[in-house]
Amino acid sequence: MLSAPVQGGASFVLDVKRLQVLLSVVELGSVTAAADALMYTPSAVSQQLRRLEREVGQPLMKRHARGMSPTEAGEVLVLHARKVLRQLTAAEADLQEIAGLRRGRLVLGTFPTVASSFLPLVVRRFQQLHPAIRLDILSGREAQLVEWLENGTVDLSLLWDYEWRRLDPSRFNLTKLFDDPTVLVVAADHRLSRRRRVEMAELVDEDWIVRSDHPVVEVLRRSAVAAGFEPRVSFRANDYQEAQAMVGVGLGIAVAPRTAVLNRIANVRVIPLGPRVPARRVLVAHRPDRVDTAAGAAFHAVLVETGATYRPD
Repeated sequence: MLSAPVQGGASFVLDVKRLQVLLSVVELGSVTAAADALMYTPSAVSQQLRRLEREVGQPLMKRHARGMSPTEAGEVLVLHARKVLRQLTAAEADLQEIAGLRRGRLVLGTFPTVASSFLPLVVRRFQQLHPAIRLDILSGREAQLVEWLENGTVDLSLLWDYEWRRLDPSRFNLTKLFDDPTVLVVAADHRLSRRRRVEMAELVDEDWIVRSDHPVVEVLRRSAVAAGFEPRVSFRANDYQEAQAMVGVGLGIAVAPRTAVLNRIANVRVIPLGPRVPARRVLVAHRPDRVDTAAGAAFHAVLVETGATYRPD
């Protein structure tokens, strides 16, 4: 429905189907021809024209022996009807292209450790499947990612959690992609650097490097306490590259999610710690009240498919 003003400041509502009927009668020259083209009965076409004339408050067609022709008001309305119907046709075509993944845009939220490991595999696959979809990616910390999800800045976001601090499934729709195990990071010349696996109980006398204000601190604390000791922290790093650098010069050892140290510096070694040390879940989230788009559903499918076989090692 389209609204338009009339004399006296009032307004009326134009029905798009009636505009199409008017345009067909004018272009084809008769009610009968328009009825055939639109697959209506002639009486239905005439009825639609009369209703349209009542809505606009003036005659739109002149009847004469050779058929029908538009009045001045009819000519004006036909001119606008052509534009409106052309724009609606274009809108339908655009929506069909988006639904068919021939165009569109998707905004994704992510965090640095996954953006530098798992996500490039997903992006490459998605671009192979859907090259016409524009993909915008925003990287941030957890609080920022949650805010972007809530205010609609991103369509989907990668998130993570641990068993003692699960994300609320009533807040977001969550799909687990893979488990990201916790590993030990030591210097290349450390006494344990050639081990294939280490138990936390063997690390009681070590100095530790941790990420400042990061959940990996809680991973270390819980794992150390379960093994019977309190960890002695020698350095608090701002990111994992900084932590690796300090591990590499022997200032201490560290724990980290496996994806955080896939791109490691040369003089450190990464050693599995086993299932007793908590792993984090990597998930994809979206707001439950957000309407799914074809692009979002397609990217979600590629995330799940890639996550099913992904092993961060």
